[in-house]
Amino acid sequence: MGAFRYSYQKIVDLKTSEKTQAEWILSSSIGELQAAELTVEQLRERREEWEQKQHQSSQSGVSLAELQTIQQYVDYLDSCIEAKMLEVKRAQTVVEQNRIKLSDKMQDEKVWLKAKDNEKERFRYAMQLKEQNELDEMATVRFMVSVP
Repeated sequence: MGAFRYSYQKIVDLKTSEKTQAEWILSSSIGELQAAELTVEQLRERREEWEQKQHQSSQSGVSLAELQTIQQYVDYLDSCIEAKMLEVKRAQTVVEQNRIKLSDKMQDEKVWLKAKDNEKERFRYAMQLKEQNELDEMATVRFMVSVP
């Protein structure tokens, strides 16, 4: 009796490899998304700090030029936040696309693994049938030898 060998094992291995690669790509894109979200959060905190500084400066009698400079910096931070938010939206889109790709790869791998399992079950059944036939034949031979 031989061991089970699946004739399409290389395809199963390829599908598993593709799924693993899709997982890595998704993981990478999630990391990029998180980095962009963190940057937005940091920019918002910085903006809030400068807004408070502007408020304090306006109450302490600072020159108008300095207040305008602070306001320009706050406006600059607003534009940075806006640009980063666009980057976050793009990163979210990439993450979603990569999730869909991973889902497809997982489905594809599952189909091939199911086909392999089905083939293995057929192999086991055929081996059991062959073994049973051999046992039946041995019993028949013994019976024929013992009958005078």
